[in-house]
Amino acid sequence: MAKLKAKTLTISITPTKFTSLFNRLRGEKPNYESSEIAELRSLLSNEKARILYTIKNNKPSSIYNLSNLLKRDFKSVRNDLLSLEKFGFISFEKNINKGRKSLKPVLAISSLNINFEI
Repeated sequence: MAKLKAKTLTISITPTKFTSLFNRLRGEKPNYESSEIAELRSLLSNEKARILYTIKNNKPSSIYNLSNLLKRDFKSVRNDLLSLEKFGFISFEKNINKGRKSLKPVLAISSLNINFEI
């Protein structure tokens, strides 16, 4: 299992828009840039928080298992997971069990720091 990292989200507020930059602690270049507050709001939704909490505490074996634990539709959970993966919050481990392939969601970060620069 990969070592978990802390992720920093810096939101710069300008007179006309919000901009967000995701930085890794090692000083790497930002890996995502967005100028829409709707995308940030979507990323920090209650459902995605439930997903992260369930992955951390229940360690589901697959996306299907996670959707059952959350009592949510598989497609909705999968879309939320793809968004979380895009921002680097989770990663997927490929598993093969009795000839069936599955993706196991695992946390890629241990903490999230949000800074607002005004």
